[in-house]
Amino acid sequence: MKNNNDLIILGMETSCDETAVSIVRNGSEILSNIVASQIESHKRFGGVVPEIASRHHVEQITLVIEEALSQADVTYEEIDAIAVTEGPGLVGALLIGVNAAKAISFAHDIPLVGVHHIAGHIYANQLVDKLEFPLLALVVSGGHTELVLMREHGHFEVIGETRDDAAGEAYDKVARTLNLPYPGGPHIDRLATEGNAAAVKLPRAWIEGTYDFSFSGLKSAVINTVHNAEQRGEVIRPEDLAASFQESVVEVLVSKTVEAAEQYQVKQVVLAGGVAANKGLRTALMDKFKKMNSVKLTIPPLALCTDNAAMIAAAGTIFFEKGQRSRLDLNGNPGLDITIHNGME
Repeated sequence: MKNNNDLIILGMETSCDETAVSIVRNGSEILSNIVASQIESHKRFGGVVPEIASRHHVEQITLVIEEALSQADVTYEEIDAIAVTEGPGLVGALLIGVNAAKAISFAHDIPLVGVHHIAGHIYANQLVDKLEFPLLALVVSGGHTELVLMREHGHFEVIGETRDDAAGEAYDKVARTLNLPYPGGPHIDRLATEGNAAAVKLPRAWIEGTYDFSFSGLKSAVINTVHNAEQRGEVIRPEDLAASFQESVVEVLVSKTVEAAEQYQVKQVVLAGGVAANKGLRTALMDKFKKMNSVKLTIPPLALCTDNAAMIAAAGTIFFEKGQRSRLDLNGNPGLDITIHNGME
């Protein structure tokens, strides 16, 4: 039963290969969070195939919506707004979620709120802890590596971003080089705990004077190291290569995050995105910020790191409260800028 003061948001996420629907109360309490994963379908191809992803979304979306409503014991009449990932992502996949959300919005006369996918990842942390501003978000995923400064709810300033490969993309490409199965990130993370990083020397791209990142050179260095060893008939332990690669990525991510947190004098640092599940990164951040008593570090649980709809509902709650509404001509936008939400009052 809904309390009159409750704000109940239905969130929908279909930007890549998870069909996800969630019901969240007051922006922080998860009533249901259903995710239908497609990993097994894409594993044989070594990555996500957009057409297959879209087809699976079509097959799953209605079932996932019904399961989320049932688990939350909520009806459409009790929902205050529908929040849906508008972009970025695979355009075909985005369109399934957007059109499903628009259909429900029209049929039940429920307000619609388009949400930026990365804003959702950042607001996954609100499902864990109250956000304190100014805040710095380290966003690390397959398609994004960014440092985002937030001075208030719903306002995003990108102060650093990748100039080439995102960290998650580099993880997947290195994993393929080592003949590891898809998705490669968790396998690299596991191997890294068993290896000796000092056994293989790999570069760091610091890009001095900025908070930008670059992982393309590191990825190429790994590939060249493997090929050169093969040509010389040498054997490099995959565990050592994984440990060295992960150390290179984590050192740059953590160092730049700490530097930015100090420069902007933030009260809180949050970790966001699929690579936030990486144990090496989580441990390194906790070790660093344990020594910085003035900054609170928040890391979401593993279930809220990968794509899910609870994070979209959490972000959508903030935007709805700020007065943001989307029209029924809302469309999937694969290149959407996160600053789309700035200035919404």
